[in-house]
Amino acid sequence: MSNFNFSIKAKSGNARSGILKTGRGDIRTPAFMPVGTAATVKAMLPESVESTGADIILGNTYHLMLRPTPEVIDRLGGLHKFMNWHKPILTDSGGFQVMSLSKLRKITKEGVEFSSHLDGAKYMLTPERSIEIQHLLDSDITMIFDECTPYPATHQQAKESMELSLGWAERSRKAFKNRDGYGQFGIVQGSVFEDLREKSANELQNIGFEGYAIGGLAVGEGQDLMFSTLDFTIPMITEERPRYLMGVGKPDDIVGAVLRGVDMFDCVIPTRSGRNGQVFTWNGTLNLRNAKYIEDNSPIDENCSCKACQNYSKAYLNHLVKSNEILASMLLTWHNLQFYQDLMSRIRSEIEANNYDNFAEEFLAKYNSDNS
Repeated sequence: MSNFNFSIKAKSGNARSGILKTGRGDIRTPAFMPVGTAATVKAMLPESVESTGADIILGNTYHLMLRPTPEVIDRLGGLHKFMNWHKPILTDSGGFQVMSLSKLRKITKEGVEFSSHLDGAKYMLTPERSIEIQHLLDSDITMIFDECTPYPATHQQAKESMELSLGWAERSRKAFKNRDGYGQFGIVQGSVFEDLREKSANELQNIGFEGYAIGGLAVGEGQDLMFSTLDFTIPMITEERPRYLMGVGKPDDIVGAVLRGVDMFDCVIPTRSGRNGQVFTWNGTLNLRNAKYIEDNSPIDENCSCKACQNYSKAYLNHLVKSNEILASMLLTWHNLQFYQDLMSRIRSEIEANNYDNFAEEFLAKYNSDNS
């Protein structure tokens, strides 16, 4: 048997719990991948990230291409050694950042020519170069190079974007060096249009990948439209492969997407929110800048095992946040990543108990992201 394979252990409705086996270890699904954009999960030591229960993190092709460059990382022994993370790493292809961060970009069938957001230097990113970069980084899961279709888009715009991505998918697959323990995921595009998503999913599965991502969501369409798009897209993707919803999301997004059959997630929300004084709890979010916490001697969550909750009060955290202390970012990020991994653990347990629909209904009723 290959050292890269996916097996479903339990199902509850459309939700599934499984194991994605890689050469560097098993990933328990549904899984949340903390984002380590520039070879670091911001404000966290790798061993602290691991202590939260994370089985995999995400790295970024675009940022690492610009600095220190994939060639440097390769010469230093690969991304895992470089950043001292020895579990699996998934790298995104750079497509989203080229669209969102770079300046003066020019898109052709060949690829994307763009100017760096750092110094204006010109680069050309093609499917072949994106896959080469990810190979130099030694990513366990490589993503195809695609165009992230903006929202809103007309049917014609979404069709042209999706067909461009399909051409790039074929080239990405040809450029991928197939090795035991490694995999490559295709990315289903097509905006919110069912016929386009169907064509994308079918053609990607004809090419054949180790997993399939749903791209082009969480780009401004709102949760209801995201969920309705997942409702028709997920059944188009074979049950035998992991399904990854890119760039999602808030806890209620994750719970709702698992309900529809998604297995993997990544998002900057828990780390970015931590750096901005916002923390996640089972009852919603808290803004620790709020004056009501100035003399609150209780922890964020007395049942949480993170260092912030075990050792510090909301009053102290409120002080750190208002003083712009670096420790605030460290402790609040740690808590948020612990909450997300605790949520994923609970999700897996509820699926294994065949109680996921009830859990999701109760969680979504209780969870109020506007709580402060």
